[in-house]
Amino acid sequence: MSAPFEERSGVVPCETPWGRWYQTLEEVFIEVRVPPGTRAKDVSCSLQSRHIALSVRGQGVLQGKLFDSTVTDEGTWTLEDRKLIRVVLMKTNRDAGNCWTSLLENEYAADPWVQDQMQRKLTLERFQRENPGFDFSGAEISGNYSKGGPDFSSLEK
Repeated sequence: MSAPFEERSGVVPCETPWGRWYQTLEEVFIEVRVPPGTRAKDVSCSLQSRHIALSVRGQGVLQGKLFDSTVTDEGTWTLEDRKLIRVVLMKTNRDAGNCWTSLLENEYAADPWVQDQMQRKLTLERFQRENPGFDFSGAEISGNYSKGGPDFSSLEK
């Protein structure tokens, strides 16, 4: 079994004051740096369909309305090496045209270059899914790939 697409092709992160976030077709990943030695009992994390609230030792780190909806039951968070919190959110809308431009509705927006790279990556990931025998992880695309790129599904095979 080959590695998942994002492992072969890397990620396009959006840096923030507390860490970074990035996305795939299906998921949004949030990585929050916390003081070394942080324990799970120091962390409070509430994940809802359109809202996130994360605090460490009573101090709010990340809170607000998410850019788009997620599947509440499938959101998780983990504390890694007692210094990094990783939150994984499952997108409700999982097509290549659903590239989040920011993590929260009005905060942590990707700059235009990063947004462009995120959209390219999601488009390549879509091509990979549609053509499982090919490896698009190192591919470059140019042209109109916004909104998930061209739709070839109506073409006859």
